Amino acid sequence: MPRHEFQPGKLVAGLFLTAGGIAYAGDAAGWWETEWFAIIPVVVVGLCLAGAVATVTHAVRRRRADPGPRGVTS
Repeated sequence: MPRHEFQPGKLVAGLFLTAGGIAYAGDAAGWWETEWFAIIPVVVVGLCLAGAVATVTHAVRRRRADPGPRGVTS
């Protein structure tokens, strides 16, 4: 299996969507009551946070990959 780079933005999005799924699964099992609109803030916050994390990750990786000007001597 080929290795791939770690993408924390997708991890954050997956965690929030999993939390929403668990909330509705608990409601379906009868363990607690979940309102129908409860998933909206969970998904919106999760996707916004995932976008922010992905942007920061991209900026950090681009900055580390850019070695700066080469061949410049003082």
